[in-house]
Amino acid sequence: MKAVNPVDAPRELANPGDATRVVAELGSADYADPAGVGALVRRALEGLRLSDDFVRPGDRVVLKPNWVKEHDERYPGPNRWEHLVTHPAVIEAVASWVARQLAGRGRVLICDAPQTDSSFARIREYCGLDAMVARCQRAFPGVEFALLDLRPEEWHAVDGVTVRRVALPGDPRGSTRVALNDASEFVGFGGLGRLYGASYDMEETNARHTGNRHEYLLCRTPMEADLFINLPKLKTHKKVGLTCALKNLVGINANKNWLPHHTEGTPEQGGDQFPAGTVKARLEHSWMGRIKRFLRHRPGLSRWFVPLKQLGRLVFGDTQQVVRSGNWHGNDTCWRMVLDLNKCLFSFDGEGRPRLQPLRYLAVVDGIVAGEGNGPMAPDAKPCGVILAGTHPAAVDCVAATLMGFDWKRLRLLRAAFAMRELNFTPFTPDSIRVDSSRPEWRGRLDEIQSWFRFRPHFGWVGAIERKDNSKDKPEIRNPKSEGKPNAPKLETGKRNS
Repeated sequence: MKAVNPVDAPRELANPGDATRVVAELGSADYADPAGVGALVRRALEGLRLSDDFVRPGDRVVLKPNWVKEHDERYPGPNRWEHLVTHPAVIEAVASWVARQLAGRGRVLICDAPQTDSSFARIREYCGLDAMVARCQRAFPGVEFALLDLRPEEWHAVDGVTVRRVALPGDPRGSTRVALNDASEFVGFGGLGRLYGASYDMEETNARHTGNRHEYLLCRTPMEADLFINLPKLKTHKKVGLTCALKNLVGINANKNWLPHHTEGTPEQGGDQFPAGTVKARLEHSWMGRIKRFLRHRPGLSRWFVPLKQLGRLVFGDTQQVVRSGNWHGNDTCWRMVLDLNKCLFSFDGEGRPRLQPLRYLAVVDGIVAGEGNGPMAPDAKPCGVILAGTHPAAVDCVAATLMGFDWKRLRLLRAAFAMRELNFTPFTPDSIRVDSSRPEWRGRLDEIQSWFRFRPHFGWVGAIERKDNSKDKPEIRNPKSEGKPNAPKLETGKRNS
Protein backbone atom coordinates (compact mmCIF):
# COMPACT_ATOMS: atom_id res chain seq x y z
CA MET A 1 0.00 0.00 0.00
CA LYS A 2 1.19 3.48 -0.81
CA ALA A 3 -0.16 6.75 0.53
CA VAL A 4 -0.01 9.71 -1.82
CA ASN A 5 -0.86 13.31 -1.12
CA PRO A 6 -2.80 14.85 -4.01
CA VAL A 7 -0.79 18.07 -4.13
CA ASP A 8 0.66 17.24 -7.54
CA ALA A 9 -2.44 15.56 -8.97
CA PRO A 10 -3.46 16.75 -12.45
CA ARG A 11 -6.10 19.45 -12.65
CA GLU A 12 -7.21 18.53 -16.18
CA LEU A 13 -9.44 15.54 -15.60
CA ALA A 14 -11.75 15.64 -18.62
CA ASN A 15 -12.56 12.29 -20.25
CA PRO A 16 -11.60 11.47 -23.82
CA GLY A 17 -14.63 12.28 -25.93
CA ASP A 18 -17.59 14.48 -25.09
CA ALA A 19 -18.15 14.19 -21.33
CA THR A 20 -21.35 16.23 -21.52
CA ARG A 21 -23.21 13.88 -23.88
CA VAL A 22 -25.45 11.19 -22.41
CA VAL A 23 -27.42 8.74 -24.54
CA ALA A 24 -30.79 7.48 -23.27
CA GLU A 25 -32.43 4.61 -25.16
CA LEU A 26 -35.70 2.81 -24.52
CA GLY A 27 -36.48 -0.84 -25.19
CA SER A 28 -38.39 -3.74 -23.68
CA ALA A 29 -38.76 -3.49 -19.92
CA ASP A 30 -37.58 -7.04 -19.19
CA TYR A 31 -34.62 -9.32 -19.88
CA ALA A 32 -36.53 -12.07 -21.71
CA ASP A 33 -34.65 -11.41 -24.95
CA PRO A 34 -30.88 -11.16 -24.29
CA ALA A 35 -30.26 -10.38 -27.97
CA GLY A 36 -32.67 -7.45 -27.68
CA VAL A 37 -30.86 -6.24 -24.56
CA GLY A 38 -27.58 -6.46 -26.45
CA ALA A 39 -28.99 -4.45 -29.36
CA LEU A 40 -30.27 -1.78 -26.97
CA VAL A 41 -26.86 -1.51 -25.28
CA ARG A 42 -25.08 -1.27 -28.64
CA ARG A 43 -27.48 1.45 -29.81
CA ALA A 44 -26.70 3.49 -26.71
CA LEU A 45 -22.95 3.04 -27.14
CA GLU A 46 -23.07 3.91 -30.83
CA GLY A 47 -24.94 7.09 -29.93
CA LEU A 48 -21.96 8.29 -27.88
CA ARG A 49 -19.82 8.50 -31.04
CA LEU A 50 -16.68 7.49 -29.15
CA SER A 51 -13.28 7.88 -30.76
CA ASP A 52 -11.89 4.94 -32.71
CA ASP A 53 -9.16 4.37 -30.13
CA PHE A 54 -11.39 4.58 -27.05
CA VAL A 55 -10.89 0.81 -26.67
CA ARG A 56 -7.38 -0.24 -27.72
CA PRO A 57 -6.02 -3.74 -28.48
CA GLY A 58 -4.06 -4.97 -25.47
CA ASP A 59 -6.04 -2.88 -22.98
CA ARG A 60 -6.78 -4.03 -19.46
CA VAL A 61 -10.50 -3.24 -19.24
CA VAL A 62 -12.36 -3.29 -15.93
CA LEU A 63 -16.14 -3.78 -15.91
CA LYS A 64 -17.62 -2.73 -12.56
CA PRO A 65 -21.24 -3.94 -12.13
CA ASN A 66 -23.43 -3.39 -9.10
CA TRP A 67 -23.46 -6.78 -7.32
CA VAL A 68 -24.46 -5.37 -3.95
CA LYS A 69 -26.22 -8.55 -2.73
CA GLU A 70 -27.55 -11.83 -4.04
CA HIS A 71 -31.19 -11.02 -3.32
CA ASP A 72 -33.60 -8.38 -2.10
CA GLU A 73 -32.98 -8.31 1.66
CA ARG A 74 -36.71 -8.82 2.28
CA TYR A 75 -36.88 -12.02 0.23
CA PRO A 76 -33.90 -14.37 0.64
CA GLY A 77 -33.49 -16.86 -2.16
CA PRO A 78 -33.13 -17.05 -5.94
CA ASN A 79 -35.19 -15.10 -8.49
CA ARG A 80 -35.23 -12.01 -6.28
CA TRP A 81 -32.36 -10.08 -7.80
CA GLU A 82 -33.26 -8.64 -11.22
CA HIS A 83 -34.24 -5.26 -9.72
CA LEU A 84 -31.25 -5.23 -7.36
CA VAL A 85 -28.08 -5.88 -9.38
CA THR A 86 -26.72 -5.23 -12.85
CA HIS A 87 -28.22 -7.88 -15.09
CA PRO A 88 -25.78 -10.33 -16.73
CA ALA A 89 -27.37 -9.65 -20.13
CA VAL A 90 -26.21 -6.02 -19.86
CA ILE A 91 -22.76 -7.04 -18.60
CA GLU A 92 -22.35 -9.57 -21.42
CA ALA A 93 -23.42 -7.05 -24.04
CA VAL A 94 -20.80 -4.55 -22.85
CA ALA A 95 -18.12 -7.23 -22.47
CA SER A 96 -18.75 -8.39 -26.04
CA TRP A 97 -18.67 -4.83 -27.37
CA VAL A 98 -15.30 -4.31 -25.68
CA ALA A 99 -13.85 -7.66 -26.77
CA ARG A 100 -14.58 -7.02 -30.45
CA GLN A 101 -12.51 -3.85 -30.29
CA LEU A 102 -9.67 -5.52 -28.42
CA ALA A 103 -9.06 -7.47 -31.63
CA GLY A 104 -7.88 -10.64 -29.91
CA ARG A 105 -5.52 -8.95 -27.43
CA GLY A 106 -6.31 -7.76 -23.91
CA ARG A 107 -8.11 -8.55 -20.67
CA VAL A 108 -11.67 -7.97 -19.50
CA LEU A 109 -11.88 -8.06 -15.70
CA ILE A 110 -15.43 -8.15 -14.35
CA CYS A 111 -15.23 -7.28 -10.66
CA ASP A 112 -16.93 -5.79 -7.64
CA ALA A 113 -16.71 -5.70 -3.87
CA PRO A 114 -20.32 -6.51 -2.90
CA GLN A 115 -21.77 -5.67 0.48
CA THR A 116 -19.61 -7.49 2.99
CA ASP A 117 -22.43 -9.71 4.28
CA SER A 118 -23.32 -10.86 0.75
CA SER A 119 -22.58 -14.28 -0.70
CA PHE A 120 -20.53 -13.99 -3.88
CA ALA A 121 -21.04 -17.69 -4.51
CA ARG A 122 -24.80 -17.14 -4.65
CA ILE A 123 -24.44 -14.03 -6.81
CA ARG A 124 -22.51 -16.15 -9.30
CA GLU A 125 -25.10 -18.91 -9.09
CA TYR A 126 -28.26 -16.80 -9.25
CA CYS A 127 -26.98 -14.56 -12.06
CA GLY A 128 -25.29 -17.33 -14.05
CA LEU A 129 -22.02 -15.42 -14.12
CA ASP A 130 -19.74 -18.37 -14.81
CA ALA A 131 -21.79 -19.36 -17.84
CA MET A 132 -21.72 -15.75 -19.02
CA VAL A 133 -17.93 -15.58 -18.78
CA ALA A 134 -17.61 -18.95 -20.54
CA ARG A 135 -19.72 -17.70 -23.46
CA CYS A 136 -17.56 -14.61 -23.78
CA GLN A 137 -14.37 -16.68 -23.66
CA ARG A 138 -15.61 -18.98 -26.43
CA ALA A 139 -16.68 -16.07 -28.60
CA PHE A 140 -13.40 -14.16 -28.14
CA PRO A 141 -10.66 -16.76 -27.50
CA GLY A 142 -7.78 -14.28 -27.73
CA VAL A 143 -9.14 -12.10 -24.94
CA GLU A 144 -8.79 -13.10 -21.30
CA PHE A 145 -11.95 -12.82 -19.20
CA ALA A 146 -11.94 -13.00 -15.41
CA LEU A 147 -14.52 -12.74 -12.64
CA LEU A 148 -13.26 -11.24 -9.36
CA ASP A 149 -14.65 -10.75 -5.86
CA LEU A 150 -12.55 -7.83 -4.62
CA ARG A 151 -13.48 -8.15 -0.94
CA PRO A 152 -10.79 -9.12 1.59
CA GLU A 153 -13.41 -10.79 3.79
CA GLU A 154 -17.03 -11.93 3.83
CA TRP A 155 -19.24 -11.45 6.85
CA HIS A 156 -21.87 -13.94 7.92
CA ALA A 157 -24.84 -12.19 9.47
CA VAL A 158 -27.93 -13.21 11.41
CA ASP A 159 -30.75 -10.67 11.17
CA GLY A 160 -28.26 -8.04 10.06
CA VAL A 161 -25.82 -8.74 12.91
CA THR A 162 -22.35 -9.91 11.90
CA VAL A 163 -21.55 -13.11 13.78
CA ARG A 164 -18.57 -14.41 11.80
CA ARG A 165 -15.93 -13.10 9.41
CA VAL A 166 -14.23 -15.23 6.76
CA ALA A 167 -11.01 -14.10 5.10
CA LEU A 168 -11.05 -13.96 1.29
CA PRO A 169 -8.20 -13.63 -1.23
CA GLY A 170 -9.39 -10.14 -2.15
CA ASP A 171 -8.05 -8.24 -5.12
CA PRO A 172 -5.19 -10.28 -6.64
CA ARG A 173 -3.44 -7.00 -7.44
CA GLY A 174 -3.62 -5.81 -3.84
CA SER A 175 -4.71 -2.38 -2.65
CA THR A 176 -3.68 1.27 -2.89
CA ARG A 177 -4.00 3.81 -0.10
CA VAL A 178 -4.83 7.31 -1.30
CA ALA A 179 -4.65 10.24 1.10
CA LEU A 180 -6.89 12.95 -0.31
CA ASN A 181 -6.25 15.04 2.78
CA ASP A 182 -6.86 18.73 1.95
CA ALA A 183 -8.65 17.76 -1.29
CA SER A 184 -11.33 15.76 0.56
CA GLU A 185 -14.95 16.90 0.75
CA PHE A 186 -14.73 16.21 4.50
CA VAL A 187 -12.33 19.10 5.15
CA GLY A 188 -14.07 21.40 7.62
CA PHE A 189 -17.01 19.03 8.12
CA GLY A 190 -18.53 19.41 11.57
CA GLY A 191 -19.21 15.70 12.02
CA LEU A 192 -15.56 14.62 12.26
CA GLY A 193 -15.05 12.36 15.24
CA ARG A 194 -18.59 10.96 15.07
CA LEU A 195 -18.48 9.32 11.62
CA TYR A 196 -20.02 5.88 11.26
CA GLY A 197 -18.69 3.50 8.61
CA ALA A 198 -19.57 -0.07 7.74
CA SER A 199 -19.17 -1.69 11.15
CA TYR A 200 -19.31 -1.04 14.89
CA ASP A 201 -15.66 0.02 14.88
CA MET A 202 -16.10 3.79 14.68
CA GLU A 203 -12.55 4.31 15.87
CA GLU A 204 -11.20 2.88 12.61
CA THR A 205 -13.46 5.11 10.50
CA ASN A 206 -12.64 8.28 12.41
CA ALA A 207 -8.92 7.54 12.48
CA ARG A 208 -8.97 7.82 8.67
CA HIS A 209 -10.94 11.06 8.68
CA THR A 210 -9.70 13.63 11.15
CA GLY A 211 -8.75 17.26 10.59
CA ASN A 212 -7.01 17.41 7.22
CA ARG A 213 -6.27 13.68 7.11
CA HIS A 214 -8.71 11.82 4.83
CA GLU A 215 -7.69 8.41 3.48
CA TYR A 216 -9.21 5.65 1.38
CA LEU A 217 -8.09 2.11 0.66
CA LEU A 218 -8.89 1.21 -2.94
CA CYS A 219 -8.68 -2.10 -4.76
CA ARG A 220 -5.82 -1.91 -7.21
CA THR A 221 -7.41 -3.77 -10.15
CA PRO A 222 -9.98 -1.04 -10.92
CA MET A 223 -7.51 1.73 -10.13
CA GLU A 224 -4.98 0.48 -12.68
CA ALA A 225 -7.46 -0.15 -15.51
CA ASP A 226 -6.60 1.21 -18.94
CA LEU A 227 -10.35 1.62 -19.45
CA PHE A 228 -12.83 1.68 -16.57
CA ILE A 229 -16.42 0.82 -17.48
CA ASN A 230 -18.97 1.49 -14.76
CA LEU A 231 -22.12 -0.68 -14.99
CA PRO A 232 -24.47 0.59 -12.27
CA LYS A 233 -28.06 -0.36 -11.59
CA LEU A 234 -30.64 2.43 -11.66
CA LYS A 235 -32.13 2.57 -8.14
CA THR A 236 -33.21 4.87 -5.38
CA HIS A 237 -30.90 5.07 -2.37
CA LYS A 238 -31.61 5.64 1.31
CA LYS A 239 -28.49 7.71 2.02
CA VAL A 240 -27.85 9.74 -1.15
CA GLY A 241 -31.21 9.68 -2.97
CA LEU A 242 -30.20 7.62 -5.98
CA THR A 243 -27.51 5.11 -6.75
CA CYS A 244 -26.09 5.21 -10.22
CA ALA A 245 -22.61 5.89 -11.64
CA LEU A 246 -21.14 8.01 -8.83
CA LYS A 247 -22.35 5.82 -5.96
CA ASN A 248 -21.28 2.57 -7.67
CA LEU A 249 -17.64 3.28 -6.76
CA VAL A 250 -18.28 2.09 -3.21
CA GLY A 251 -17.63 -1.34 -4.74
CA ILE A 252 -13.95 -0.62 -5.52
CA ASN A 253 -12.94 -0.37 -1.85
CA ALA A 254 -10.64 -2.76 -0.02
CA ASN A 255 -11.88 -1.64 3.41
CA LYS A 256 -15.41 -0.25 3.53
CA ASN A 257 -15.09 0.77 7.16
CA TRP A 258 -12.89 3.63 5.92
CA LEU A 259 -16.04 4.98 4.24
CA PRO A 260 -18.17 7.35 6.36
CA HIS A 261 -21.88 6.60 5.82
CA HIS A 262 -23.50 8.89 8.38
CA THR A 263 -22.70 11.06 11.41
CA GLU A 264 -23.94 9.88 14.78
CA GLY A 265 -26.57 11.98 16.52
CA THR A 266 -29.48 14.22 15.58
CA PRO A 267 -29.26 17.52 13.65
CA GLU A 268 -29.44 19.48 16.92
CA GLN A 269 -26.35 17.53 17.99
CA GLY A 270 -24.61 18.14 14.68
CA GLY A 271 -25.42 14.65 13.37
CA ASP A 272 -27.58 13.15 10.63
CA GLN A 273 -28.25 9.69 12.08
CA PHE A 274 -31.88 10.67 12.84
CA PRO A 275 -33.96 13.51 11.36
CA ALA A 276 -35.18 14.82 14.71
CA GLY A 277 -34.22 14.67 18.38
CA THR A 278 -37.24 12.74 19.59
CA VAL A 279 -37.19 10.86 22.88
CA LYS A 280 -37.00 7.56 21.00
CA ALA A 281 -34.16 8.79 18.78
CA ARG A 282 -32.11 9.98 21.77
CA LEU A 283 -32.77 6.74 23.64
CA GLU A 284 -31.88 4.59 20.63
CA HIS A 285 -28.72 6.58 19.98
CA SER A 286 -27.60 6.15 23.60
CA TRP A 287 -28.62 2.51 23.99
CA MET A 288 -27.39 1.24 20.61
CA GLY A 289 -24.23 3.28 20.87
CA ARG A 290 -23.26 1.57 24.13
CA ILE A 291 -23.95 -1.87 22.68
CA LYS A 292 -21.93 -1.17 19.52
CA ARG A 293 -18.98 0.10 21.54
CA PHE A 294 -19.17 -2.99 23.74
CA LEU A 295 -19.24 -5.38 20.76
CA ARG A 296 -16.44 -3.62 18.87
CA HIS A 297 -13.76 -5.52 20.80
CA ARG A 298 -15.88 -8.62 21.44
CA PRO A 299 -16.90 -9.97 18.03
CA GLY A 300 -17.53 -13.41 19.52
CA LEU A 301 -20.46 -12.02 21.49
CA SER A 302 -22.21 -10.53 18.44
CA ARG A 303 -24.58 -13.49 18.13
CA TRP A 304 -26.04 -12.61 21.53
CA PHE A 305 -26.95 -9.19 20.17
CA VAL A 306 -29.50 -10.68 17.74
CA PRO A 307 -32.38 -10.96 20.25
CA LEU A 308 -31.55 -7.47 21.58
CA LYS A 309 -31.82 -6.12 18.04
CA GLN A 310 -35.16 -7.85 17.60
CA LEU A 311 -36.35 -6.28 20.85
CA GLY A 312 -35.08 -2.89 19.66
CA ARG A 313 -37.08 -3.29 16.46
CA LEU A 314 -40.24 -3.69 18.53
CA VAL A 315 -39.43 -0.63 20.64
CA PHE A 316 -37.94 1.71 18.04
CA GLY A 317 -39.54 0.45 14.81
CA ASP A 318 -38.32 -1.42 11.74
CA THR A 319 -35.68 0.17 9.50
CA GLN A 320 -38.00 -0.43 6.54
CA GLN A 321 -40.41 2.03 8.12
CA VAL A 322 -38.42 4.27 10.50
CA VAL A 323 -35.65 6.68 9.52
CA ARG A 324 -32.34 5.89 11.21
CA SER A 325 -28.66 5.41 10.31
CA GLY A 326 -28.66 8.48 8.08
CA ASN A 327 -31.31 7.03 5.78
CA TRP A 328 -32.93 10.34 4.82
CA HIS A 329 -32.53 13.47 2.75
CA GLY A 330 -30.69 15.24 5.58
CA ASN A 331 -27.69 12.92 5.32
CA ASP A 332 -24.78 15.34 4.92
CA THR A 333 -22.09 12.67 5.19
CA CYS A 334 -22.45 9.96 2.57
CA TRP A 335 -22.36 12.20 -0.51
CA ARG A 336 -18.96 13.52 0.59
CA MET A 337 -17.57 10.00 0.69
CA VAL A 338 -18.99 9.22 -2.77
CA LEU A 339 -17.40 12.29 -4.35
CA ASP A 340 -14.11 11.51 -2.61
CA LEU A 341 -14.08 8.02 -4.13
CA ASN A 342 -14.59 9.46 -7.58
CA LYS A 343 -11.74 11.89 -6.94
CA CYS A 344 -9.53 8.93 -6.11
CA LEU A 345 -10.41 7.09 -9.32
CA PHE A 346 -10.16 10.08 -11.65
CA SER A 347 -7.02 11.55 -10.06
CA PHE A 348 -4.82 8.55 -9.16
CA ASP A 349 -3.59 5.38 -10.83
CA GLY A 350 -3.06 1.83 -9.52
CA GLU A 351 0.21 2.82 -7.85
CA GLY A 352 -1.55 5.64 -6.04
CA ARG A 353 0.33 8.20 -8.10
CA PRO A 354 -1.29 11.19 -9.81
CA ARG A 355 -2.55 10.20 -13.25
CA LEU A 356 -0.41 11.49 -16.10
CA GLN A 357 -3.20 10.98 -18.63
CA PRO A 358 -6.96 11.45 -18.21
CA LEU A 359 -8.84 8.29 -17.26
CA ARG A 360 -10.72 6.57 -20.06
CA TYR A 361 -14.11 6.13 -18.44
CA LEU A 362 -17.49 4.89 -19.60
CA ALA A 363 -20.78 4.34 -17.76
CA VAL A 364 -23.57 2.09 -19.03
CA VAL A 365 -26.60 2.11 -16.71
CA ASP A 366 -28.95 -0.85 -16.42
CA GLY A 367 -32.40 0.69 -16.06
CA ILE A 368 -34.29 -2.07 -17.86
CA VAL A 369 -35.75 -3.22 -14.56
CA ALA A 370 -34.83 -0.52 -12.06
CA GLY A 371 -35.53 -0.20 -8.33
CA GLU A 372 -37.70 2.33 -6.49
CA GLY A 373 -38.72 2.87 -2.89
CA ASN A 374 -36.50 1.43 -0.17
CA GLY A 375 -33.33 1.17 -2.23
CA PRO A 376 -30.69 0.05 -2.56
CA MET A 377 -31.24 -3.24 -0.70
CA ALA A 378 -35.03 -3.59 -0.62
CA PRO A 379 -36.43 -1.65 -3.56
CA ASP A 380 -39.56 -2.55 -5.47
CA ALA A 381 -39.05 -3.45 -9.11
CA LYS A 382 -39.57 -0.58 -11.55
CA PRO A 383 -39.65 -1.91 -15.13
CA CYS A 384 -38.45 0.92 -17.38
CA GLY A 385 -36.60 -0.55 -20.36
CA VAL A 386 -33.91 2.16 -20.19
CA ILE A 387 -30.20 2.05 -20.95
CA LEU A 388 -28.11 5.15 -20.32
CA ALA A 389 -24.55 5.64 -21.54
CA GLY A 390 -22.03 8.42 -21.05
CA THR A 391 -18.37 9.16 -20.38
CA HIS A 392 -18.79 11.14 -17.17
CA PRO A 393 -20.56 9.98 -13.99
CA ALA A 394 -21.97 13.38 -12.98
CA ALA A 395 -23.58 13.91 -16.39
CA VAL A 396 -24.98 10.38 -16.42
CA ASP A 397 -26.38 10.70 -12.89
CA CYS A 398 -28.03 14.06 -13.61
CA VAL A 399 -29.80 12.55 -16.61
CA ALA A 400 -30.72 9.46 -14.57
CA ALA A 401 -32.22 11.60 -11.80
CA THR A 402 -34.21 13.65 -14.30
CA LEU A 403 -35.63 10.58 -16.03
CA MET A 404 -36.53 9.11 -12.63
CA GLY A 405 -38.71 12.16 -12.00
CA PHE A 406 -36.30 13.76 -9.52
CA ASP A 407 -34.90 17.28 -9.50
CA TRP A 408 -31.14 16.76 -9.66
CA LYS A 409 -30.57 20.16 -8.00
CA ARG A 410 -32.33 18.90 -4.85
CA LEU A 411 -29.82 16.03 -4.47
CA ARG A 412 -26.75 17.07 -2.46
CA LEU A 413 -24.57 14.50 -4.25
CA LEU A 414 -25.29 15.91 -7.70
CA ARG A 415 -25.37 19.55 -6.71
CA ALA A 416 -21.98 19.22 -4.99
CA ALA A 417 -20.46 17.38 -7.98
CA PHE A 418 -20.32 20.78 -9.72
CA ALA A 419 -18.98 22.72 -6.73
CA MET A 420 -15.89 20.80 -5.56
CA ARG A 421 -13.00 22.96 -4.32
CA GLU A 422 -10.16 20.57 -5.06
CA LEU A 423 -9.59 17.81 -7.59
CA ASN A 424 -12.76 18.80 -9.39
CA PHE A 425 -13.30 15.97 -11.86
CA THR A 426 -16.40 17.63 -13.39
CA PRO A 427 -14.98 20.06 -15.98
CA PHE A 428 -18.32 21.37 -17.24
CA THR A 429 -21.49 23.06 -16.02
CA PRO A 430 -24.88 21.36 -15.68
CA ASP A 431 -26.40 23.43 -18.47
CA SER A 432 -23.88 21.99 -20.92
CA ILE A 433 -25.18 18.41 -20.46
CA ARG A 434 -26.99 17.16 -23.57
CA VAL A 435 -29.16 14.08 -23.95
CA ASP A 436 -29.24 12.16 -27.23
CA SER A 437 -32.03 9.66 -27.77
CA SER A 438 -34.19 8.05 -30.41
CA ARG A 439 -37.09 9.50 -28.35
CA PRO A 440 -37.54 13.15 -29.39
CA GLU A 441 -38.90 14.19 -25.96
CA TRP A 442 -35.66 13.08 -24.32
CA ARG A 443 -33.33 15.15 -26.51
CA GLY A 444 -31.62 18.35 -25.45
CA ARG A 445 -30.63 19.91 -22.14
CA LEU A 446 -31.75 18.57 -18.78
CA ASP A 447 -34.48 21.20 -18.53
CA GLU A 448 -35.72 20.31 -22.01
CA ILE A 449 -36.60 16.70 -21.21
CA GLN A 450 -40.34 16.45 -21.73
CA SER A 451 -41.19 13.03 -20.25
CA TRP A 452 -39.94 11.00 -17.34
CA PHE A 453 -40.74 8.10 -15.05
CA ARG A 454 -42.30 8.68 -11.67
CA PHE A 455 -39.95 6.82 -9.29
CA ARG A 456 -41.04 6.55 -5.69
CA PRO A 457 -38.12 7.69 -3.47
CA HIS A 458 -36.96 5.95 -0.34
CA PHE A 459 -39.45 6.96 2.36
CA GLY A 460 -36.82 9.13 4.04
CA TRP A 461 -36.61 11.17 0.83
CA VAL A 462 -40.29 11.51 -0.07
CA GLY A 463 -41.19 15.15 -0.72
CA ALA A 464 -37.55 16.24 -0.78
CA ILE A 465 -36.28 15.42 -4.29
CA GLU A 466 -39.23 14.95 -6.63
CA ARG A 467 -39.67 17.33 -9.53
CA LYS A 468 -42.10 20.08 -8.62
CA ASP A 469 -43.96 19.45 -11.90
CA ASN A 470 -44.30 15.74 -11.10
CA SER A 471 -47.90 15.89 -9.87
CA LYS A 472 -49.95 12.76 -10.11
CA ASP A 473 -52.68 14.43 -12.16
CA LYS A 474 -50.40 14.76 -15.18
CA PRO A 475 -51.20 12.52 -18.13
CA GLU A 476 -49.08 9.42 -18.52
CA ILE A 477 -47.79 7.62 -21.60
CA ARG A 478 -46.73 4.01 -21.72
CA ASN A 479 -43.40 2.70 -22.89
CA PRO A 480 -44.37 1.64 -26.44
CA LYS A 481 -41.83 -1.21 -26.28
CA SER A 482 -43.74 -2.74 -23.36
CA GLU A 483 -47.37 -2.42 -24.40
CA GLY A 484 -49.40 -5.42 -23.33
CA LYS A 485 -46.80 -6.59 -20.81
CA PRO A 486 -47.47 -6.75 -17.07
CA ASN A 487 -46.00 -3.93 -14.99
CA ALA A 488 -45.40 -1.87 -18.11
CA PRO A 489 -43.53 1.31 -17.15
CA LYS A 490 -45.18 4.69 -17.40
CA LEU A 491 -43.70 8.01 -18.32
CA GLU A 492 -44.77 11.38 -16.99
CA THR A 493 -45.13 14.14 -19.54
CA GLY A 494 -44.07 17.66 -18.73
CA LYS A 495 -43.84 20.99 -20.45
CA ARG A 496 -40.56 22.02 -21.98
CA ASN A 497 -39.03 24.75 -19.85
CA SER A 498 -38.12 28.02 -21.49
